[in-house]
Amino acid sequence: MLFDMSPLDLLVLAIMIILLFGPDKLPEVVQKVTGFLRKVREFSEAAEEDVRSELGPEFKDLELEDLHPKTFVRKHLLGGEGDGLGIEEIRSALDPRAELAELADAVNGEPGESTERAARTDPTGRAGGGARGAASPEPPTAHAYDPDAT
Repeated sequence: MLFDMSPLDLLVLAIMIILLFGPDKLPEVVQKVTGFLRKVREFSEAAEEDVRSELGPEFKDLELEDLHPKTFVRKHLLGGEGDGLGIEEIRSALDPRAELAELADAVNGEPGESTERAARTDPTGRAGGGARGAASPEPPTAHAYDPDAT
């Protein structure tokens, strides 16, 4: 929306303007406001053109929106696609959700990847159970939550 305003906000603003200036002065106020907005637009376009001309011909296609930090990073560092520097791999490596889910599974007693891996190896780190090939130990059983014990 315009300036992040809802339609209801615009309606209230229009009613306030009508009440403030009255219906007889309203056309004159609208003309002054539109003239002011035209002058501001002309001034900003002239300023952009001055910046482009001062920077030289290599910056002829410069858009000032490209100088916004988010746009600059997206365009120049990420290559426009988001995979220029492997940002997605870095982001997924730094995301703690997988580790937190594994920790929550361990706390809740649900068999997760870590508890299944622990069940396949014995305390010495060898896979397949004890020294004589015995069956792997049973995973710990989940105890019921006792609210009176806490």
